[in-house]
Amino acid sequence: MREIERIDKAAAYIREALGEADIAVVLGSGLGDYVEALQDARMIPYSEIPGFPASTVAGHAGELWAGTLHGKRVLMMRGRFHSYEGHPLSDVVLPIRAMARMGVKDLILTNAAGAVNVDFAPGDLMLITDFINFSGKNPLTGPNIDELGPRFPDMSRAYDKRLRAIAAEAAAECGITLREGVYAWFNGPTYETPAEIRMARVLGADAVGMSTVPETIAAVHAGMRVLGVSCLTNMAAGILDAPLSHQEVMETGERVRGTFRTLLDGVIEKL
Repeated sequence: MREIERIDKAAAYIREALGEADIAVVLGSGLGDYVEALQDARMIPYSEIPGFPASTVAGHAGELWAGTLHGKRVLMMRGRFHSYEGHPLSDVVLPIRAMARMGVKDLILTNAAGAVNVDFAPGDLMLITDFINFSGKNPLTGPNIDELGPRFPDMSRAYDKRLRAIAAEAAAECGITLREGVYAWFNGPTYETPAEIRMARVLGADAVGMSTVPETIAAVHAGMRVLGVSCLTNMAAGILDAPLSHQEVMETGERVRGTFRTLLDGVIEKL
């Protein structure tokens, strides 16, 4: 089966089960409860969608939700797939490509990330302005899928300027401090070493994580507008004299989920 046929098969199943949507949101670690905001919500597990792999990470429920929010039809991924789980990048970005084929134009990517910028603190939200790919991987490697986009897509404006302005306006109206910075993708699953964090800081990164970049690349390639927001759940390795743990990521995500939901509500209302 050609890859575009696999993507279209997944898209057709989602459309039949959940209907059309204007906006899609990918909910990162600890942020999955935002699906509670949807009205007239429906859900299908990833296991039912053709081609979707299983999500294996704590905090990633593996469910696709759809409903109405502020008068818009919204799809929400409650959990994502990661390269470090052993999935090929074609599987990691399959949901994004399927939603693009369904006609979704605006994609909001959220994640839990480690703060590299020492002026930031755990619990801060960061608007992603650009990314650095430290993984050595790219979801567009291999034959180009011409039905989705060009062989050499431009990444100079990967995170849409208009969506970023909307997010900044929504944050200001809600009294939310919204940091801005560059997100660096390391493959994981190990947390970065202190030396890697020093390198990332020198090269211009403000936060690090193990997701989001492949989805961004696939979305931009397919002509979607992308907004990225990180919940900074911890200081990256070597900044504090303390070990890193996924439990800390989950706990901080839980602590700030109300603020995060308020921000996303404001953005979706303005789209």
